[in-house]
Amino acid sequence: MNEQNANLDGMDWLKAELEDAFDEDFELELSEPALSMELRKIYKKRHPETLERATYFRSLLKLQAELIKLQDWVQATGEKIAVIFEGRDAAGKGGVIKRITQRLNPRVCRVVALSKPTERERTQWYFQRYVPHLPSGGEIVLFDRSWYNRSGVERVMGFATPEQVEQFFQDVPEFERMLVRSGIRLIKYWFSITDEEQQLRFLMRIHDPLKQWKLSPMDLQSRVRWEDYTKAKEATFARTNIPESPWFIVEANDKKRARLNCIHHLLDQIPYSEVPHEPISLPDRRFDPNYEREDLPPELYVPERY
Repeated sequence: MNEQNANLDGMDWLKAELEDAFDEDFELELSEPALSMELRKIYKKRHPETLERATYFRSLLKLQAELIKLQDWVQATGEKIAVIFEGRDAAGKGGVIKRITQRLNPRVCRVVALSKPTERERTQWYFQRYVPHLPSGGEIVLFDRSWYNRSGVERVMGFATPEQVEQFFQDVPEFERMLVRSGIRLIKYWFSITDEEQQLRFLMRIHDPLKQWKLSPMDLQSRVRWEDYTKAKEATFARTNIPESPWFIVEANDKKRARLNCIHHLLDQIPYSEVPHEPISLPDRRFDPNYEREDLPPELYVPERY
C-alpha cells in the first residue's frame, strides 16, 4: 500500500513538472498584452489561420525530443554543425532559434548573435570575427544573422562599399567550401515574409512595451528600404547558393508553421541516430547522524512575495 502511495505521489510530482513545462511554453506563446484591440482585429482578419495550440505543442514537443537525440549524437560523434538564420527583420528567426535551444544543453548548442563590428574588427579580414564562433567537435552553433550582413544590411545601408560587397560575393563561396571541407555541416535558412506581414509585426512591436526593444533604427529603415533589401536578397541567392551550402527558404508568414517546418527540415539534413545510454539510477543519499544543519541568517533569504 505504501509503495502504491509512493507511486501515486511520484505521478503527481511528474504531472506538476509537466504542467510547469507547459506553463513555460505558454509564456512564450502569450499574445501581445498591450496590443490595441483594433490592431488585433486587423491582424486576425488579414493573417491566415494558424495551427491549433494543442496541435502545435504536440508537434513541437516531438521535434524537440528529436533535437535531444541529435544533440546526443553530435556529442557522441564529435560532429560540427553550423546553422545560419537570415531574413528580414521580424521574420521569426529568433522564435525558431528559441524553440530549438529551449530543451538543449547550452554547452552543446549555443547561439551567436554578434553586435556591430568594433573599430578594430572593421580593419580585419571580413570573416575573421566570425571564425572564433564556429563549432568545435561535438557542438551545434546557431547564427542569428551571420557574415551575410555584408550583402544585406551593410550593402543596403551603405556601411560597405560596392567594392567590398563584390569582394564578399567572390570570397564567400570559397569560405563556405573551406568550412565544409573542414568537416562542418553548414546549413543556411532564409525566413521569408511578405511586406504586409512585416508591417503588421512591426506595428505589434510598437504597441507592445515588452517587445519595443526589438525595434532598432535599422529595423525601421528596413521598412523604408523594402525594395532595396529585396534586391540584396536576390543578389545573395544568385551569388551564394552553392551545392556545398545551398539556401533553404522558410515561408514564415505563419510563425508556428515556420518553426515546425524549419526544425523538421533541419533534422532531415543530418543523418543522426539515437545514442544508447546506460540506465540511470539515483544513488542512496549518505546520512551523517552527528551532523546538525545550522540556521542561516534571515537576511540571506529572498523575500517570499508570491
